[in-house]
Amino acid sequence: MSIKINRRTFIQTLTAAAAVGVVGTPYLALGASKKVVVVGGGTGGATAAKYLRLADSSIEVTLIEPNKDYYTCYLSNEVLGGNREMDSIKFGYEGLKKHGVKVVHDYVTAIDAEKKTVTTKGGESFSYDRCIVAPGIQLRYDTIEGYDEKVAEKIPHAWKAGPQTIALRKQLTDMKDGGTMVIVPPPNPFRCPPGPYERASQIADYFKREKPKSKIIILDAKPKFSKQGLFIQGWEKLYGYGTDNSMIEWRPGPDATVNKIDAGKMTATNEFDEVKADVLNIIPAQHAGKIAFTAGLTNDSGWCPIALDTFESTIHKNIHVIGDASIAKGMPKSGYAANSEAKVCAAAVAALLNDTEMGSPSYVNTCYSVVGKDYGISVAAVYKLAEDKSKIMKVSGGLTPKDADADAHKREVGYAHSWLKNITNDIFG
Repeated sequence: MSIKINRRTFIQTLTAAAAVGVVGTPYLALGASKKVVVVGGGTGGATAAKYLRLADSSIEVTLIEPNKDYYTCYLSNEVLGGNREMDSIKFGYEGLKKHGVKVVHDYVTAIDAEKKTVTTKGGESFSYDRCIVAPGIQLRYDTIEGYDEKVAEKIPHAWKAGPQTIALRKQLTDMKDGGTMVIVPPPNPFRCPPGPYERASQIADYFKREKPKSKIIILDAKPKFSKQGLFIQGWEKLYGYGTDNSMIEWRPGPDATVNKIDAGKMTATNEFDEVKADVLNIIPAQHAGKIAFTAGLTNDSGWCPIALDTFESTIHKNIHVIGDASIAKGMPKSGYAANSEAKVCAAAVAALLNDTEMGSPSYVNTCYSVVGKDYGISVAAVYKLAEDKSKIMKVSGGLTPKDADADAHKREVGYAHSWLKNITNDIFG
């Protein structure tokens, strides 16, 4: 049964649910050495590493991540809209080191489930009692004819925040006023943020300020999308959506599904039309990150099946998969979901290593979208595990009301920016 709650009660519930990852397992400072290797230092992996140390300081935690800096995908769309600098979404790993996490910057090339070892490109081998894999997503370039990793250097996806975000931003600033940007969102399921519809909103906000004759066309394989009613309401208010002068044109699938692009002509083609762009943003279909395939953690869906209470792989024992790559049935592939899953997983791993009972898991998610200047929207939910452990069920939540006034939308923007500070401090602080 769905329960309606107000924002204050909801935030209190989020705090209590998030605490499961800390207090679900007793703090143990003594005992035999226990080793956990965490593969991937994004939102999920970094959270899991930190919260394992908080749950049990006797656990030896090694985090292996190739990049020395992490750029959050959440709120990276504001960089594209010129409303945020890249450095504001850049985070390092010094905070984790202070918690006693050993951070190794290298690429993981293999995980041996039988020998319980992780091998890196640099030639190091790490043994583990439990391994947590947070591989994120890999883009399926083969799903659109004419698009591959090389072409993506000219036609950036900007789906992994960093150099591609900067490249797409430069293309937008270089584009002439009166130009057309075409966005091709991915089919379901896909990792979000950065959301394609918030992206269109942020770029429309930039066009409104700097290039008012320009427009955005969204060629979408999907007939609907999350928070659609709220987005369209915002587009109508801010960008003239539905009028002849709209800055945003959304063409829903399946007829709009793009199956071919021409990087030279800058066109995107579907079954019925060829659309010319001045700036083309292709976001292809996705599946679990490469190491998940290498380690044999995926099934035919391209994602990783898991036990929903512990996130342990149903394919290989002693390996847990969290975040976007996991099949966390009932939860979205979002940053906050990954953070929540990591806390549940950390509590479970600490309990398993100490042969203690884990508390009942709870999970949370909040997704903010900044549609334009002083105009934000959000959706949030608290979840619990079904009694038969077959799915994660929503038990309460909230959505920005459609009759929200201007002050409420402005507050949502403030909440979004505060959330970024809070979650990144929770992860990396």
